[in-house]
Amino acid sequence: MAARVEITKKYAKAYAAAPKKGKSQILDHVVEITGWNRDHARQQLVARLKQAPGRATATVAVIDRRKTKACKYSYDARLILQRVWAASGGSCGQYLAASMSDLIDAMEAEGELVPSQDRYSAEVRAELESMSAATIDRYLAPARAKDPIRGKTATKPGSLLRNSITVRKAGDEVEAEPGFFEVDTVAHCGPTLKGEFARSVNFTDMHTGWSFTYSIRNNAHLHIRTAFDHFIAQVPFAVTGIDCDNGSEFINHDLIGWAGQREVFFTRSRPYKKNDQATIESKNNHLVRRYGFYHRYDTATELALLNQLWPLVNDRLNFFTPTKKPEGWATDTVGRRKRLYDKPRSPYQRLLAAGVLNPAQETELAAYKATLKPVAMQRRITEIQQELTRLAGRKTARRNDQILWMVPGGWGARDAPSRG
Repeated sequence: MAARVEITKKYAKAYAAAPKKGKSQILDHVVEITGWNRDHARQQLVARLKQAPGRATATVAVIDRRKTKACKYSYDARLILQRVWAASGGSCGQYLAASMSDLIDAMEAEGELVPSQDRYSAEVRAELESMSAATIDRYLAPARAKDPIRGKTATKPGSLLRNSITVRKAGDEVEAEPGFFEVDTVAHCGPTLKGEFARSVNFTDMHTGWSFTYSIRNNAHLHIRTAFDHFIAQVPFAVTGIDCDNGSEFINHDLIGWAGQREVFFTRSRPYKKNDQATIESKNNHLVRRYGFYHRYDTATELALLNQLWPLVNDRLNFFTPTKKPEGWATDTVGRRKRLYDKPRSPYQRLLAAGVLNPAQETELAAYKATLKPVAMQRRITEIQQELTRLAGRKTARRNDQILWMVPGGWGARDAPSRG
């Protein structure tokens, strides 16, 4: 440390008098000798000149302005931000900034945000609406958490009719209007595929991002068709196409006949090419896994709870959660290729902009949106999730323990944990 002090003392005056190029060369020497990064070396050289004459005995304490400068936003605004974020379902800063006004309007209509009560006011609202995405993420960083459990893939190839179904690949032209859906099933099997367990059938519209989810007892054709019938009945616009993977639950005469009767175009992805269905694969993660967790659900009670959960989750994602979609390519300042995205909008806003609804349908959908209460939805979602965890969390952990016990190199007899 004493050597570093002498080095900065030696170079300080030369650094102050040097031109821009000379300053860079001096910084290179100081960084090479001391091991500091360039910012810290620059701060030490500048601060050394401000010290009183005499022998310096220690490095200069550098104050980090990011930790000491006054906070731009009030304490009340940061508290209300957490409430709005919770009502949004934990959206990222970019999406929360885009939907902030819409969410606050809904919470005010619900009576959860009342001016002059519980630290909320018009000034707080103005602060929230002016926050950038990065600021929102920084304030909410301590509240974020991740689930360490992971699931299994349950797709079994269905060779029947495969060659007669059109293949749709990643990079194919995106549909110009709503109605073409990607579909996939998510297994609620926990750590093992043995036995019978619930599945969630997940649908996502390629153009708007509109989502629909329905849980079934297993992958039998009867249950799959039940999920598709609910899907057709509840999606507020015409379904024109379905794109699935190569699982036998989709590639069968029963479902192909169902699509033919309703004049729904049917395509499939290439085997082992998940990028062909990138949209639905993403939804599987941040919709089904995020809200339904990685527990094992194999009882009628758990299945009923899942089907109470999904309408709440889908309404929040469809009406209040913005998404962004790729719209082209460009190059940055150094010539590297980069993706261009449109402005974040909710699936509801994209559906209205597409112009496929008649005035009566638009009025009906707007009236339904006005009845939604984000905070009440969040409370009910939390209640269902807690009940699912109470029913399935312990048995999922026990099955995981059994698997680790049997796997070579897993837990031994002495260190196997006991779970009551």
